[in-house]
Amino acid sequence: MKRKLIAATLALGFVAYSHQAQDHADMHKTGVDQRGDHAMGFSHEKTTHHFLLYRDGGAIQVEANDAKDIASRDQIRMHLSHIAKMFADGNFQAPMLIHDQTPPGVPVLRQLKAEVTYRFEKTARGGLVRVTTKNQEALQALHEFLRFQIKDHGTADSGAVER
Repeated sequence: MKRKLIAATLALGFVAYSHQAQDHADMHKTGVDQRGDHAMGFSHEKTTHHFLLYRDGGAIQVEANDAKDIASRDQIRMHLSHIAKMFADGNFQAPMLIHDQTPPGVPVLRQLKAEVTYRFEKTARGGLVRVTTKNQEALQALHEFLRFQIKDHGTADSGAVER
C-alpha cells in the first residue's frame, strides 16, 4: 500500500512538473513572438521564417505568407537589410532582445566579425540574409546561432547542413 501511495505521489508530481514546464515553454514562445513582432516590425503570423545551414555559412530567410501582402514584404526587406548591417558590425542586440538572452554563437560571431560576410538579398515575398565565412570557428558559431533560432522560433527547418 505504501509503495502504491509513493508511486501515485511521484506520478502526480511528474504530471505537475510537466505542466509547469510546458506552461513555461508556452510563455517563452509567446514572449519571443511578441518581442519579435515589435523588434522586426511585422507579424510572425503573416510571415514564415527559415534558418538554413550551409557548408560555407547559412541564411536567414523571411517571406510574407500572402503574395499580396506588400506591407509585410516591405517590412521584411527593411528589417533584414538592417539586420545584415548590424550583424556585420557585430551588433546582435535584435536577437538578444527578441529571445531575452544571448543566443549561442553570438560572442564568437562578434569576436570574428571581420571573418563573416552578411549580404541582404530580396526575394519575391521578402528577403534573406546570406551569411558566409571561411573561418571554421565562425562557421561553427553561426550554425549554433541558426540552430538556436530554429528551436526558439519553432520553425520546421532541419538544422542540418544542406549544401
